[in-house]
Amino acid sequence: MSTAPSSVLETGHRELVDSFESFIRRELVPLAAELPEATDQPPADLRAYVRTRSAGLGFYAGDHPEELGGSGMPFTAVVLLHHAAGRSGCPLAPYALAGSDGPSPLLRQGTEEQIERYLKPLVRGEATRCLALTEPNAGSDAFHLTTTATRQQDGDWVLSGRKTFVSNAGHADFAIVVATTDDGAGGATAFLVPMDNPRLRIGQRYDGMSGEPLSELLLDEVRVPADAVVGGEKGIGAALGNGIDSLSRGRLVVAAQCNGVAEHALRLGVEHARERRAFGERIGAYQHVQEHLVSSRAEIEAAKLLTLACARLVDDGVETPENAALAKLTASQTAIRVVDRSLQVHGATGWVRGHPLEYLYRYVRMMTIIEGTSEIQKVIIARSMGLG
Repeated sequence: MSTAPSSVLETGHRELVDSFESFIRRELVPLAAELPEATDQPPADLRAYVRTRSAGLGFYAGDHPEELGGSGMPFTAVVLLHHAAGRSGCPLAPYALAGSDGPSPLLRQGTEEQIERYLKPLVRGEATRCLALTEPNAGSDAFHLTTTATRQQDGDWVLSGRKTFVSNAGHADFAIVVATTDDGAGGATAFLVPMDNPRLRIGQRYDGMSGEPLSELLLDEVRVPADAVVGGEKGIGAALGNGIDSLSRGRLVVAAQCNGVAEHALRLGVEHARERRAFGERIGAYQHVQEHLVSSRAEIEAAKLLTLACARLVDDGVETPENAALAKLTASQTAIRVVDRSLQVHGATGWVRGHPLEYLYRYVRMMTIIEGTSEIQKVIIARSMGLG
């Protein structure tokens, strides 16, 4: 039994987390061992297998209700699973849980037909999607989109514009495209667009620091039917409002991932400090090394407590943007510091390509950017304090 302070917030979910960790050790670690050492991103077919296998076991998209194919998990359990995936150090573990290619909270607002056609296959892990929101001049400022949706006389819509930094575009079955409508409703609207639409084209590809490819999507008068609007007529102009309602949970999931990665990095640092010898001593005996590792442990525990407390509040019906912003800001910045310190403890060994910390150093840097930058989190927190 764990004696860490954060363990008091894991009560009731230990069996589930143990089962997920057993799945990682029993099935995913052997698969990961067969990957080439230089591979940052597993092959698409392997990711698909992990996704559907996890869905079959009830882990993937477990927070969705059973009638949609999920397991009806409380949100705290989902957060703990993401933490466990990061903590495992297995490169396949994150793909066993729903991410940017999985079920979108926007689709919970969909019509019955949309839920049946798009959401349920995502929950089962049988399909993937991408979200086309960010534009060259509209990243954090998502309310100023230039991609347009024009309603035609027959009720169809024509979408034109350019999206950038789209995850999973190369493997998605469909895209959720957010555009500004011209029908006077105001606001942004989400449209469901199959990726095989002949007027939808993948443009420039960007390779991220950690190997994840991002893509540009070009919409050249893409025509979609009236029922492509997520939520039907009531969904016109409601995309950002519905999306903002779900951002808090997404940010808490990122915080959990960061805490798990930080724990894994700390474990690597402690193991190295116990074994590596210099000047006749194990380097863990030196105070400078101890400072790196002790400070990391304290910060991880604080970030984990904050994240789990916020997740528990969500389950209790208290879901505020500032709580999620606090957790995401704290956990993401903590993870960066912890990985950096652990790499410093390893010295050149950790810097060499192929070492787990070299990859984590690149991977963790994106965590202060995705799901809202650290600066946006600070704005949210400041406004909750009556500032700005």
